[in-house]
Amino acid sequence: MKIAFAVLLSSAVFAPLTQAATVRHSVIFLGKTNGYQAVTDSAGLITVDYHYRDNGRGPDYREEIRLDPQGLPTFHRIVGKTTFGAPADEIFERGKDRAHWKSVVDSGSTASSTKAFYLPMNSALETLAMLARAALRQGGKIAMLPGGEATVTRITAREFSAGGRRKKLALYAVSGVDLEPSYLWLTDDATKAFFAYDYPGWMQMVPEGWESAAPAIEKAQIEADREWLEKLATRLTHRYPDPILIRNARVFDAERAALGAPSDVYVFNGRIASVWPAGSVAQKAPTVFDAGGRTLMPGLFDMHDHASAWYGALQVAGGVTTTRDKGNENPVLLDLMGKWDSLRYVGPRTVPSGFIEGESEFSSRSGILISNVEAGRRAVDWYAQRGYREIKFYNSIKPEWVAPISAHAHQLGMRVTGHIPAFMRAEQAVRAGYDEVTHINQVMLNFLSGPKTDSRTLERFYLIADHAGEMDLNSKSVQDFLALLRQHGTVVDPTLNAFMDMGQRHGQLGKNFAAVASHLPISLQRSLKQNSMNITDSNAARWQASERTLVEMVGRLYRAGIPLVAGTDNIAGFALHRELELYVEAGIPANEALKIATWNGAKYTYTLAERGTIERGKLADLVLVDGDPTQDISAIRRPVMTMKGGVVFYPSEIYEALGIKPFTGPLRPTAATAASRP
Repeated sequence: MKIAFAVLLSSAVFAPLTQAATVRHSVIFLGKTNGYQAVTDSAGLITVDYHYRDNGRGPDYREEIRLDPQGLPTFHRIVGKTTFGAPADEIFERGKDRAHWKSVVDSGSTASSTKAFYLPMNSALETLAMLARAALRQGGKIAMLPGGEATVTRITAREFSAGGRRKKLALYAVSGVDLEPSYLWLTDDATKAFFAYDYPGWMQMVPEGWESAAPAIEKAQIEADREWLEKLATRLTHRYPDPILIRNARVFDAERAALGAPSDVYVFNGRIASVWPAGSVAQKAPTVFDAGGRTLMPGLFDMHDHASAWYGALQVAGGVTTTRDKGNENPVLLDLMGKWDSLRYVGPRTVPSGFIEGESEFSSRSGILISNVEAGRRAVDWYAQRGYREIKFYNSIKPEWVAPISAHAHQLGMRVTGHIPAFMRAEQAVRAGYDEVTHINQVMLNFLSGPKTDSRTLERFYLIADHAGEMDLNSKSVQDFLALLRQHGTVVDPTLNAFMDMGQRHGQLGKNFAAVASHLPISLQRSLKQNSMNITDSNAARWQASERTLVEMVGRLYRAGIPLVAGTDNIAGFALHRELELYVEAGIPANEALKIATWNGAKYTYTLAERGTIERGKLADLVLVDGDPTQDISAIRRPVMTMKGGVVFYPSEIYEALGIKPFTGPLRPTAATAASRP
């Protein structure tokens, strides 16, 4: 990303980063240490070991690095495994005349440069700190190999303490590498040594012995991040005088899944005031958008999100005005929801699920962890008292807990959703009280798992990849299961897009983001050419067949009358567009896919009274699309305006602010008095 803020540089002289002994960092997930980073500098050869496990998955990297006096790599070798078990094997070497690199997805060479930093696809956080130091030596911007540019901004400096020790740290933001800035805490001295990393609501890294300082570091980072996000919201949020007229738009009737005749839609005080045939009322409005026959839809629903502050803007750019958060650190999520609702940040409305997980060595440490049924009931009560309308069970819940906790949730008027707990099958979970099954792999494990299948591990992915393609979807077991889902009214949230690159060969651009990749930062484009799972010559055809079976299964769910909701569990905005394309590939008509992403989303979040359709009195949560997605579902990628409660956002502006090449231009009002800002 290229955020337009001044780079504040330290005047300190850089000292070489040398270490007489290994420096170890703890990797922490919501208070529990689940991994480490170990860095040793021995006569200029830096070795890095990086390992963690969260939710049964995580990377194992071994790296060897040499740097020149400017902190640029002359040699970088990485071996190991990525988060989902794919091989990590990459090497970079810079000679006198040329630099060469080779990874599992690409290889290349270029003239040697004493100004550019090679950024591997997979590496420990120590590499990002090296990039930051090298960029600061060059004034805050640095060219990257194989391409792109990174900007490093000094945000703030704070002092932290732990165990009687004190340390002054500076917070830096690295932009241009991903779709949101990466924050690093470096020592505020000449060495600028890597000290801490924090991803609020998920992961932290601090030196061993400094674990008690992690909460204070997270709080300071959230406060520093807030200013950036608020400035961004001020720039991207447009308030226009009421009433607002969206003229000559073809309105999508989400309940009937039908595109209507051209209409004029009036918005007043954040709500839809009226919908009339185009041109039937001559009254002028102070703000007029001429839709020119474009498609006006209710704002989209992403029913499987894990909210983060920067990804909120990406959702809005994609036409998503409501998300359902399926697991987060509760205080972080509730704070973020308040920022989005007040428009202090750009982001969607969010409906939270109450995440409940059992204690185990594989636990995902979001939400509330429990160790017995009574603790589960208390967790349900906590969520109910805060207005949550559903809970989500996760992998380490014991099967025998599901029925009693589900019964308690139902008594309080709450839905029960989630993964199928380990050593349990989906049909058992449905009978025990599940109202919704999350992820298509959890559906398919009903037929592929056995009594000893531990779905807390990567087996929940590899079992699907290896064997889903062998399934007979006409079999009695599948038909009986579909009948069970229909009988119970069980909803399925397939998140198909999250499983559609299983069969992707390394070096090939995955289908999920092929249509948008050229618009993204180059470093991210490279990562999209890597399969996170361990695909090989021997299993590629089998895994590709499994992909096709998952798509076919979603089509069969739809034709069997099983309610679907459209979730992603992937890159905000872009992944929902791909999810809807996959539904069409599964045989679901495009107009019905759009209904799933609008009307169904509102129905199963209990928000249908004010969202999900374009009707008088409902919230003016709208997206205007350039094209007709009922005929060409891919047109959903071309929103020219998103409206949230009558406030206007231009997707092209958001994309440009996040370092993404826009897909189409904005639709400005043809008549408006001066727009006011929040």
